[in-house]
Amino acid sequence: MELRGVLAQAVWEAAKAAFPQGELDAAAIGRALELPPDPAMGDMAFPCFSLSKALRMGPPQIAQQLAGRIQSPAIDRAEVKGGYLNLFINRLWLARGVLTAVQANPARWGAGLEGQGKTVCLDYSSINIAKRFHIGHLSTTAIGHSLKRIYDFLGWRTVGINHLGDWGTQFGKMIAAYKHWGSREAIEQGGVQALSDLYVRFHEEEARDPALEQEGRDWFKRIEDGDEEALSIFNWFKALTLKDADRVYDLLGVTFDSYAGESFYNDKMDRVINELRDKNLLVESDGAWVVDLADYDMPPCLILKSDGATLYATRDIAAALYRKDTYSFDKCLYVVAYQQDLHFRQVFKVLELMGYAWAREQMEHVAFGMISYEGEALSTRKGNIVYLDDLLQKAQEKALHIIEEKSPGLQDKADTARQVGIGAVLFSDLYNSRIKDIDFRWDRALNFDGETGPYVQYTHARCCSVLRKAGDLNAAPDYAALHDAEALALHKLLAFFPEAVREAALRNEPSIITRAVTEIAKAYNKFYYEHRILTEDEGCSAARLLLTRAVRDVIRTGLYLVGMEAPEQM
Repeated sequence: MELRGVLAQAVWEAAKAAFPQGELDAAAIGRALELPPDPAMGDMAFPCFSLSKALRMGPPQIAQQLAGRIQSPAIDRAEVKGGYLNLFINRLWLARGVLTAVQANPARWGAGLEGQGKTVCLDYSSINIAKRFHIGHLSTTAIGHSLKRIYDFLGWRTVGINHLGDWGTQFGKMIAAYKHWGSREAIEQGGVQALSDLYVRFHEEEARDPALEQEGRDWFKRIEDGDEEALSIFNWFKALTLKDADRVYDLLGVTFDSYAGESFYNDKMDRVINELRDKNLLVESDGAWVVDLADYDMPPCLILKSDGATLYATRDIAAALYRKDTYSFDKCLYVVAYQQDLHFRQVFKVLELMGYAWAREQMEHVAFGMISYEGEALSTRKGNIVYLDDLLQKAQEKALHIIEEKSPGLQDKADTARQVGIGAVLFSDLYNSRIKDIDFRWDRALNFDGETGPYVQYTHARCCSVLRKAGDLNAAPDYAALHDAEALALHKLLAFFPEAVREAALRNEPSIITRAVTEIAKAYNKFYYEHRILTEDEGCSAARLLLTRAVRDVIRTGLYLVGMEAPEQM
C-alpha cells in the first residue's frame, strides 16, 4: 500500500473530472502532496497553486472544484483552506491497509526492487595505515555502512570499498620514527597505539630538527622504489593496522567487499597520465603537470608533482576508471568530509574532460560535517584524539551501568549493553543531517528519554514485552478499535516509512530513517500511555497488538538500516 500514490490518484481523478481540458500529471500531484502543519487541518494537503496558470483559475476556486469531486474509499472528506485542498483519510481504510501490508512481509516493509540490475560503489571509512581508528572516522563509516544497507534494501548490488590510506610521505616518516625511537618488540606489544605515539613524536621532533622531514621523504622514496627493508616494515605496519581495525569493524557490524587502497593503483597511474597527455589536457606549471580548470571556476588539478610523484587526484582518477571497468557501476559514492569538496569536483571534472560522461551523471561526493568530542576539536598530530574502540568500550560500560540501575534482573545484560552502547554512538552520528557538524556528548547519546538510539531501542523492547505478555491471541482484529488520533498518527507514520527509505537513498541521507523511526517510537509511546493494549474486548486487543507488532517490525527494520541492533529486552 503506497499511501501517497493512492491519495494522488484520487486527486488526479477529481482533477480530470473537474477540468477535462487540462493536461494534468498524476506523478506531479503526488510529489506536491504535503503534510499540513496542524493535523486538525487534514492528513494530507494538495496545494493548487501550480495548476492556477494552466487552468486560468484562482487556487481557492480550483480547490473548491476538486473537493466536490473527490471519490475514494481512502478519503473521508476534503476541505478547502485558501488555495489548499485538505484531505482527511478514512481511518478504517488506513488501519486495515497499512497493518495488513506490514504483516504480509514484516521484514521487508519499505523494501523495493527499483535498484534491480544496478550497481552502486560506496567508498567509505578509508582508514589510514599505521594510525588507530579514531572518532574522526566514525561518520564516514556509519554513513557509508548505512547507505550500503539502504541501497541493498532497495534491490541494488552494493560494493563497499575501504580505500585504505596506505600511500604517501607520512609512511616514510613513520619508518624514520620507528628507526629512530622504536623497536619491533615495542611495536608488537603496543600495536597501532605504539605507531600512533611514534607519529606524534616525529612531528614534535621535526619541529626542532627540520632535517627529519627529508629523512621521511627518503624512506618513502625507498618504498616507491621497492626497497626490501622499506616494504617489509611498511607491510608490517599495514598488517598491524588492519588487525586493529577489524576489532572495531566487528563491533560495528561493518564489512567491505574491497580493501583496495591507494597503493593498489600504483601500476594504474600510467593509463591516467597517458590519456591526459593524448587528449592534450596536461599543462606544465612550475615543473609540475596539471589540468587547467579555470574555465570551470576551479584551481588547476595537480596530476604530477615536479619530481614525478603522483597525488591523491591521480589515484582517485585511476580508482574511478578501475571501478567503472570492474563493477560497471551506475552510481559511485564517496563518503568523505566536506573539506574535500573541491578535490572531488576537480576529479569529477577531469574525468568528464577525458570523455567519461558517467563522471558527471553517476559520481557523487556524499559530504558530511566534522565531529568534536564533548566540545573539543580533535587533532591526530597533537595527540588530542579519541580512539573509536575506546569510545565504543566506554559506551558499553556506561550502558551497562544504566541497565543495572534500571533493570537489575535483566538477563544477558552485557550483550544488551553492547547493543545499546554501540547503537547510541551510531544513532548520535546519524540523527542529524550528515552535513552538520557533530559534538558528541555522553549525556545526549545515552539518554533513554530523548530522541536517541536508546529511546528507540527501548520502544522496540517495549513492543516485544507487550507481545510476550499477550501470548497467543487468535481473535480477529477489530480495526474500528483503531479509530483514535494516536492510532491514526502511527498508521500514517508506518505508511510513509517506505517513502522515507526511498528519500534516504535519493538524498544519501540516513538521518531521514533515524528521524522516521524516532517519530514512530514517540507516537507509539503516546499510544501506549493513552490506551490499554490488552482489554476485555478480544477484537480490540487483537487490533492493538497487530499495531504493536507492526511498530516493532518497522522500528527493527529502521534500526537495521542505520547499522543498529534491536534488543528485545532492556
